[in-house]
Amino acid sequence: MAVREIVAGMPWWVKWIALPVVVLVVFGGLIASVVGFVIALVFKVLILVALVGGLVFAVRKFTSSSSSSSRGDW
Repeated sequence: MAVREIVAGMPWWVKWIALPVVVLVVFGGLIASVVGFVIALVFKVLILVALVGGLVFAVRKFTSSSSSSSRGDW
């Protein structure tokens, strides 16, 4: 509650400009590392999904073409 009282007595530009800038300066590297890690993780998950989907598509395509040629009486 003491922090809210301290911040409440400050002008608007301190609350909305100065404090966020100080937080970004202090924690900017950490924030950038976390965002970079999340983006890299999402990219790797998308690559994995694309590769697995391509593999499933290729297996179904080749097994359906080979099974249709072997089952000509259908």
